[in-house]
Amino acid sequence: MAARKLNDWLKSFIEYASIGEAPLKFYFWTGVSTIAGALRRRVWIDQKNFHWTPNCYIILVAPPGIIAKSTSASIGMNLLKEIPGITFGPNVVTWQKLVTDMAAAKELVYWKEKELYLPMSCVTISSSEFGTFLDPTNRDMVDVLVDLWDGQVGSFDKATKFSGSDSIENPWINVIACTTPSWISGNFPEYMIGGGFTSRCIFVYGAKKRVLHAYPADHIPIDYDKRRADLIHDLEIISTMVGEYELTKEAHDFGCLWYEDHWTKPQSKSLPPEQFGGYIARKQTHIHKLAMIIAASRSNKLEITQEYLDIAIQMVDSLEQEMPRVFLKVGQSVVKQAMTDILEMVAMKKKISRKELYREFARRLTWQEYLDIIQSSTEAGYVKLVASEGEIFVVSLIA
Repeated sequence: MAARKLNDWLKSFIEYASIGEAPLKFYFWTGVSTIAGALRRRVWIDQKNFHWTPNCYIILVAPPGIIAKSTSASIGMNLLKEIPGITFGPNVVTWQKLVTDMAAAKELVYWKEKELYLPMSCVTISSSEFGTFLDPTNRDMVDVLVDLWDGQVGSFDKATKFSGSDSIENPWINVIACTTPSWISGNFPEYMIGGGFTSRCIFVYGAKKRVLHAYPADHIPIDYDKRRADLIHDLEIISTMVGEYELTKEAHDFGCLWYEDHWTKPQSKSLPPEQFGGYIARKQTHIHKLAMIIAASRSNKLEITQEYLDIAIQMVDSLEQEMPRVFLKVGQSVVKQAMTDILEMVAMKKKISRKELYREFARRLTWQEYLDIIQSSTEAGYVKLVASEGEIFVVSLIA
């Protein structure tokens, strides 16, 4: 195996991508999806009845037009497209098309250590609009995605309308997609939140730009092309890794302590169990998927150290504070949804005239409904009203 050029692929990718304005966590999780797409099912953690495999369903969520979600995702996917042997699925699919494409992606991977050929069918899907990829009310599609995330060993059989029954040996799918809280509230039934599919997703929420770069090209470093070449070089090396990941004794003991704490100590107050119970139950799986990817980012050695496991726990934990904001509007009335949007806009702008703010929502609210929202928000301590130069301004009190 050739020598790597980078000490930490993920760190180098974030530096490469961060000429953009998005939050750094968008670039981190895009990098995670990119490494996952390169690794495919060629590596795993063996749990006997199932394997933890490094596929993720990563959903970048932000209000429309504020953060370039799809641009963030495409930076990683464009690197992945340079790697031989990677199969991309279409970003607009039916479950029948997905199953058929996965069956066509079958390959045999040689595991030199065991002198075995491993059959697998691996597909990465990148969708700039989550809604074009998934209709949450399509139970067949949701069920297929649920089954494929779990890392089952053996064949996956699904009857399709046109090709009869497709049998896929060791299927694997990796997804990165982009959407808005409004799309989620308008398309995900309340009963699905925290359940089978959403509990298998990593929702990465961003509300505002990290920096303002009017012309991103002004911020490109002189060695930008070299950085890109080095990222592709090492990503290709990562794509050739094959075999079983082992946890060091320290990592194993650390994982046992974390697991006991996870199930015996109170959960984060930001994740109510009645809404996020499914995610809480699968958090261990999310962590170990990420730990493999972090390990692959730094080394060709198929070993997960305590450090890698700890970083994975920290990165997953860091998303939980804002995870409820992704689903904040689900089940809300039109007025409550508008109130959420108004508070987000005021928080982003810090200060805005009351009339200008209403113009943004005039198609959704009557003037009286709008005034009622401002009054209740003032009484709750979210905003305050300030008179200046003959106008009334709404000022955010949210840190």
